[in-house]
Amino acid sequence: MALPAPQGRRSSTFTRLLRHGFTDPQAAGKLLDAPELSSVRSDSVLLEALGATADPDQALRGLVRLAEAQPAEDQQRLLSTLVTAKPLRDRLLGVLGASEALADHLVRHPGDWETLATYESADLHPTTPEFEQALAEGVWGEPGAQLSREDALRAAYRRALLGIAARDVCGTTDVAQTAAELADLATATLRAALEIASEEQPGDAAGCRLAVIGMGKCGGHELNYVSDVDVIFVAEPKDGVEESDALQAATRLAARMMRVCSDVTPEGTIWPVDANLRPEGRNGPLVRTLSSHLAYYQRWAKTWEFQALLKARTVAGDPVLGQEYVDAVTPLVWQAAERENFIADVRQMRRRVVANIPAAQVDRELKLGPGGLRDVEFAVQLLQLVHGRSDATLRSATTLDALKALAAGGYVGRQDATALDAAYRFLRTLEHRIQLHKLRRTHLMPEDEQDLRRLARSLGMRTEPVDTLRKEWKWHAREVRRLHEKLFYRPLLDAVAVLEPGEIRLSAKAAGQRLEALGYEDPVAALRHLEALASGVTRKAAIQRTLLPVLLGWFADSADPDAGLLGFRKVSDALGKTPWYLRLLRDEGAAAENLARVLSAGRLAPDLLLRAPEAVALLGAPDGLKPRGRAALEQEVLAAVGRAEGAEQGVAVARGVRRRELFRTAAADLIGAYGTEASPAEEDHGQAVDAVGSALSDLNAATIAGALRAAVREQWGDTLPTRFAVIGMGRFGGHELNYGSDADVLFVHEPREGADEQEAAKAAFAVANEMRRLLQAPSSDPPLLIDADLRPEGKTGPLVRTLASYAAYYRRWSLVWEAQALLRAEPVAGDAEVGRRFIELVDPLRYPREGLGEDAVREIRRLKARMESERLPRGADPTMHTKLGRGGLSDVEWTVQLLQMRHGHELPELRTTRTRVALAAARDAGLIGEEEARTLDEAWVLATRVRNAVMLVRGRPGDTFPGDGRELAAVGRYLGYEEGHVGEMLDDYRRITRRARGVVEELFYGA
Repeated sequence: MALPAPQGRRSSTFTRLLRHGFTDPQAAGKLLDAPELSSVRSDSVLLEALGATADPDQALRGLVRLAEAQPAEDQQRLLSTLVTAKPLRDRLLGVLGASEALADHLVRHPGDWETLATYESADLHPTTPEFEQALAEGVWGEPGAQLSREDALRAAYRRALLGIAARDVCGTTDVAQTAAELADLATATLRAALEIASEEQPGDAAGCRLAVIGMGKCGGHELNYVSDVDVIFVAEPKDGVEESDALQAATRLAARMMRVCSDVTPEGTIWPVDANLRPEGRNGPLVRTLSSHLAYYQRWAKTWEFQALLKARTVAGDPVLGQEYVDAVTPLVWQAAERENFIADVRQMRRRVVANIPAAQVDRELKLGPGGLRDVEFAVQLLQLVHGRSDATLRSATTLDALKALAAGGYVGRQDATALDAAYRFLRTLEHRIQLHKLRRTHLMPEDEQDLRRLARSLGMRTEPVDTLRKEWKWHAREVRRLHEKLFYRPLLDAVAVLEPGEIRLSAKAAGQRLEALGYEDPVAALRHLEALASGVTRKAAIQRTLLPVLLGWFADSADPDAGLLGFRKVSDALGKTPWYLRLLRDEGAAAENLARVLSAGRLAPDLLLRAPEAVALLGAPDGLKPRGRAALEQEVLAAVGRAEGAEQGVAVARGVRRRELFRTAAADLIGAYGTEASPAEEDHGQAVDAVGSALSDLNAATIAGALRAAVREQWGDTLPTRFAVIGMGRFGGHELNYGSDADVLFVHEPREGADEQEAAKAAFAVANEMRRLLQAPSSDPPLLIDADLRPEGKTGPLVRTLASYAAYYRRWSLVWEAQALLRAEPVAGDAEVGRRFIELVDPLRYPREGLGEDAVREIRRLKARMESERLPRGADPTMHTKLGRGGLSDVEWTVQLLQMRHGHELPELRTTRTRVALAAARDAGLIGEEEARTLDEAWVLATRVRNAVMLVRGRPGDTFPGDGRELAAVGRYLGYEEGHVGEMLDDYRRITRRARGVVEELFYGA
């Protein structure tokens, strides 16, 4: 057939093929010219039927292949029946156009087309008995005579699948009926596989009663074309057989049954049988007795396991035992909703499912993604478990039947149920047609245009099929998400419900009134932010419209609602197009409130967040706000430095880690101070202060370790000519850093054996300077300022000394204040042995054997008094300065340190770098009274919290309360004072520190 017409015009055949939906008319024309189709090539009925299929080109190719595979005597009978019998024509061509895999089966078994020619009433909706009969004939009858039992079962299964697919693509059955037929076929297949196993292992079959319980979609009568078939095995011994022997026999039978279905043979495979829903999962025994199952469920089972049991039904094996199992576990299923944290457990499981989807696939996931099939199933199951306890009509294992029952009982609005039903049917049909093509397990929407076209045409879309399909899919997914949130997965729903009627959706006028009522100082600017956040038709805008009424309330529950709203807009602008961010706010109930608290509590945390907005994910992770510890941080930093191409790149990564961990620490601190609806504010302020100090000290130590490694590798490779250590001093060594603290350190080194001492010293000096430069270099990440001024001779002395040099200096020149400073000395990075030897060197200085003489005590008191008079900033209120003021940090620390130097040699408990630990040890040793110790501890904790609060609120360090009213109120909120109680906060501070000063006067000055 010559397709190109003379003078360049297309032939009428070419045009006709295009009109009938062929995408490659030239190739189709050649196929129609094939000798196998010579008797029907001009039949208009055939061409019309091909054009009605999902993929006319594929259907024609499959027909030619099938005709070629026929024996010569049967070829004409196939073609004649095809053009004269409409049922066969529609079924066969419909299957060929929808499924390459079933076309391959027909070519391999060319006589199976005849199973589609019959059209009996029983053929319309076969059930398990009809499938069992068909499989039995295929395995043990004439069709399977030339094949092994396994191959015969595979061929018989595909033959039965042909009929299901034909009814599906021709519209004889709807998606729910198709899913039920697939589940019935799976049931029949499991029974045949178990019979084959029993036939091969008659001794095992004679020794046990084995029941196979269908779970998941098989149990729920809603199976896919290609899916794991979930089962649980339960067994009991037959009379006269020991239980252990029976279980071993049942295990062998079950394992063989599974292999019969899942092994790959010349006839391919059927599907995997998955028994991982059994007690203890893959770690538990494959087969248990009924009593063993019950013992597990009654004692150990998790909530999701009862949710899974909702689908349980007997599918194969001993029907009496199977029913006993179902009867025994059913009451447990309907008691699951009474378990502690039931709702949270179910929601968390759903979150884990979504979180495990690869980011590149989340937007194509029909089953597990947002707006997918699992959303409908989880919502329905949760409602069933909650309400099915008292309403037995809800206890269907089939999703659509259960949804219908929920609507009938008034548990779901009828309109919502109808919309969910339609969306679920559409998505399941998509899933079926995608899997049918190659009979592969997948839930992803295809990306190839031709695949999308075939999929759309299989759903009856003929005009612009691909665009129509995409639009309809997205619409249904949005509907599922909207309804799913409404029914099940909106942890914020309760919070929304407490608002006044009409406030869930805000008009511009209502928003302005609401903002003013909530205390927003600039409602005009706030309205602009709201408009930017809530306007539009994107998924992002829709989610934010739902969240905003609640967020506005959370922001208003802070000292600076305007800053919270502005910060939310900035984060949303930066992250709003990332699916995980929107899911975080929507699905993680705590995440949205945590974000609101962090954004509206001050400047530091939002500034850190906006430099790398992806850190917002920490607010929703279960352990996202827990400090990671020095070892984990150091491991991450050193690994990053090791991968870096140079010192600057390595330290840049290390500083990025530090910025992330600063945000983690600040966010946890703020949320603990404010509290949330799910978690009250932290009551043990001392513990919170210790947690912040330790976290900041750990991350600074890890950052310094990374900078040290980077500086050494840049010039000397892996080995420096001297062993180098960094000693933490001051608050750093004491694990008491504030957010704005510098890192006080000493640098010490010890030349390696055989190394030139001058070269070693030059190397150590270069490393120390390079570390300081790298950590303070301009960057979007906050600098880490290294302060080495506590070294011998201060700023005028060498930056780095050897151990011998330190020993010589301290032996000859050391002053009492230097010994006092060494009370905080602790190795933080570098060579651990050098650090340990340094501590051994300074211990006799800071904990003198004979204690402190009176001259040394007088000198310490003189220095303290001088510091109070000379170092307090001009104009500062001495009653309100947290560091140098009356009863502040310096007062408490010098008092404790004096006790340490006097008694540390004889009392090892005092030998700590931590102020609160040393104070508690002094109390326990009777050096200070219980009440006095409590007074000093309370003042020290409060002053530390104020310093932390000032940094969190202002974004820069400060030792006094802010002068700005809003900032002062924010500090008050952090400290636990409600709005309007700033005066009370200041009075409390003065009172607490005044009492502490009284203790200091007595204990330190000896008044």
